Amino acid sequence: MRLCSIASGSSGNCIYVGSEATHLLVDVGISGKKAECGLHSVDLDAKDLDGILITHEHADHISGLGVLTRKYGIPIYATKGTINAIKECKTLGAVDESLFREVKEDEKLVIKDLTINPMRISHDAAQPVAYRVSYGNQKIGICTDLGVYNDYTVECLKGMDALLIEANHDVNMLQVGPYPYYLKQRILGDRGHLSNENSGRLLSRILHDKLQTIVLGHLSHENNLPELAYEAVRMEITMGDNPYNANDFRMMVAKRGEPSPVIDIA
Repeated sequence: MRLCSIASGSSGNCIYVGSEATHLLVDVGISGKKAECGLHSVDLDAKDLDGILITHEHADHISGLGVLTRKYGIPIYATKGTINAIKECKTLGAVDESLFREVKEDEKLVIKDLTINPMRISHDAAQPVAYRVSYGNQKIGICTDLGVYNDYTVECLKGMDALLIEANHDVNMLQVGPYPYYLKQRILGDRGHLSNENSGRLLSRILHDKLQTIVLGHLSHENNLPELAYEAVRMEITMGDNPYNANDFRMMVAKRGEPSPVIDIA
């Protein structure tokens, strides 16, 4: 199984995950053209896609959905609430309703040789989810846009071989930054985004010996820096109440506007 972040950040998110036989995108919050170029980096074309998993309806997760699905007729997988919200989004243009496939939290879905397990997240959207994708014993978790985590989140993310997890903002940068007060409160709230420190604390609860790669994603352009997120998360892991050191794991920060290195699960 392979994982590649095509784009990740507050300005647009698009992630590839797949096996030799099955190819999926998680979100397409970038232009259709950029998504296609990103797929070329893993030697695929958009016509090879078997589906697009949508986490929620915010523009940085669906802005290229209309173009890509109109051009290629790709099935769209999302919760009922997200599907309804997408249908209300006029900026996407016409989306063929026959392409929608409803998913439900905690109910597995099989797409060819991949098993998809949606999980609940806390975010200010209609009915948002994160996704875990498995192929045999190989498991990849993709979890961004959550204001808080809890025991349910921890249980869902245990046992992953690779994990793309949100490290959205540095709290100090956000507090002194240019955002208006209401937006700062939204980001810091229970239905906002995970800070670097909280990302590290969540990771500290789900680390295990067979976790191969951690990808930090969905960084805010205005309120974070890649090196800051990287070091803050590493510090939380090393100083946290767990038996590991940050050096025990391969960790990278997903690039904002270009594909990150491909992760092949051993």
